[in-house]
Amino acid sequence: MSRSTTTVEPGRPVRLDEFDPAGDGAAGKKSALAETRDNVKVLADLGYRLYAEHRRALLLVLQGMDTAGKDGTIRKVMQGFNPQSCRVSSFKVPTPEELDHDFLWRIHKQVPRRGEVGIFNRSHYEDVVIVRVHGLVPEQEWRLRYDHINDFERLLTEAGTTVVKIFLHISKDEQRKRLQARLDNPSKRWKFNRRDLDERKLWDDYQQAYQDAITRTNLGHAPWHIVPADRKWHRNLIVSRILRNTLEQMDPRFPPPAEDLDGLVVE
Repeated sequence: MSRSTTTVEPGRPVRLDEFDPAGDGAAGKKSALAETRDNVKVLADLGYRLYAEHRRALLLVLQGMDTAGKDGTIRKVMQGFNPQSCRVSSFKVPTPEELDHDFLWRIHKQVPRRGEVGIFNRSHYEDVVIVRVHGLVPEQEWRLRYDHINDFERLLTEAGTTVVKIFLHISKDEQRKRLQARLDNPSKRWKFNRRDLDERKLWDDYQQAYQDAITRTNLGHAPWHIVPADRKWHRNLIVSRILRNTLEQMDPRFPPPAEDLDGLVVE
């Protein structure tokens, strides 16, 4: 049975086929777009308050299969944040220098500072998903990384960074449509790589790898959300709701002035 909720219950084994990639869509597209716009405005204000407060940070981790919409989510949902206090980091194939360090070395350098909203477009989870599917490191090594990731994210939260992890859940058929659309549109062919077709053949392996990674790293200090991604407008609505709820719970406040300014007049 498909589930409409996006929150993953800690301690419960994850099966992605229990989550509907289309979502319930109860709001309808028109009302969903309106609510998303409202959420974006609220996020802009909350992000400004977080920046002014300068005590805590927010880290959004986006993972998903190819074409799940990581770039689109960032473009549509995060547009209200001030670029001065919001930074996107992408993690692709490690460089020789990065490979000479532990797998979290390059990740830790990109975590948001106090007052910032950080976005990981792909993340340290590539190091327990791609490396597993392609056999890039021994099984014993990538299995140990689950514990390293949990400790790393606990370190971040205890240092004042709220970690929100989102898996954009797309169906295999919807991925096929989006890949074909890239091929059919000359202005989007730059996004297409023949390797995408090879990766698609490993769909089941990736689904299993993500299921295990989410199950093993879904702890209270850094929970996972599985967001239906087949419909872009519904995906954006759910992500905007998650972020708005998170920042409202954080409730950032403007700091008091450094000195008494009452009665001061600028001549």
